[in-house]
Amino acid sequence: MSLEFPNRSRSFDDVRNAVRFMGHDGLFEVPFFVEAGALATRSRANPSEADYLSAFDAARYSIYDVAREAYSRGRRSAYMLTASDFR
Repeated sequence: MSLEFPNRSRSFDDVRNAVRFMGHDGLFEVPFFVEAGALATRSRANPSEADYLSAFDAARYSIYDVAREAYSRGRRSAYMLTASDFR
């Protein structure tokens, strides 16, 4: 099976300071996080949760590509995508 993202939902995780979204590999749910610092939020000096979610939405498909790449390097219980993953 390959990693898919059939559910477009995402949420901001205050504890991890990241946007959380889910991937699916067959029947398995795979949690992903994009750290806040990796999201382009130039609109404000102090970005809000809504700013981070909007930045995620604007870059959704490139984030999915990076998530697939991270997932292909090895299976883990969760994945934190950082700014270095997007370069």
